[in-house]
Amino acid sequence: GHSGTLDPNVTGVLPIALGKSTKVVQALLNAGKEYVCLMKLHDDFSEEVIREKFKEFVGKIKQVPPVKSAVKRVKREREVYYLEVMEIKGRSVLFRIGCQAGTYIRKICDDFGKSLNSGAHMQELVRTKAGPFSDKDWVNLHDLKDAFEEKELEKVILPVEKGVEHLPKIWIKDNAVDTICHGAQLSLPAVVKFHDDIDINDLVAIMS
Repeated sequence: GHSGTLDPNVTGVLPIALGKSTKVVQALLNAGKEYVCLMKLHDDFSEEVIREKFKEFVGKIKQVPPVKSAVKRVKREREVYYLEVMEIKGRSVLFRIGCQAGTYIRKICDDFGKSLNSGAHMQELVRTKAGPFSDKDWVNLHDLKDAFEEKELEKVILPVEKGVEHLPKIWIKDNAVDTICHGAQLSLPAVVKFHDDIDINDLVAIMS
């Protein structure tokens, strides 16, 4: 199982779950993502205008998914956590963006161009983070093949706990594990410790 497809011609981080770890994929699907994007503007604009316009794309934004997408094309709200301009060279703009799952960067480029009464398109996109996984962890298919042949797989296959690293956690007593796994409600006497920043309706990981 995997945690969210990459569009055609997009590269980067795509966590793959094996065996029983596919149970945590749902927690990764909704986790935040980070991308580095190269956008091409269709007209010339000053660096000051470009940087100022980007401020409008941070926070809650509304977007309609592009024509080629895996979801229904209706306007929906997404959150952009941060947007950093890395380099501007002529009409080429390189930027880093951290956003809620389900945000379409291709559409952000398109909407950015329209907001300048012009046009823009996504030229290249790399996903650098997906939940707790980043480009520092990634293994390409050649590395995976080499690891398989050299019996080094344990270095590239991470334990399932890595998949919930980004979630707040509750630790429970060993003698409560079996009843919780069979659907019992979690009660306070079973709790050993917990993170103190958990809000109502948060997804949490229960750890032994």
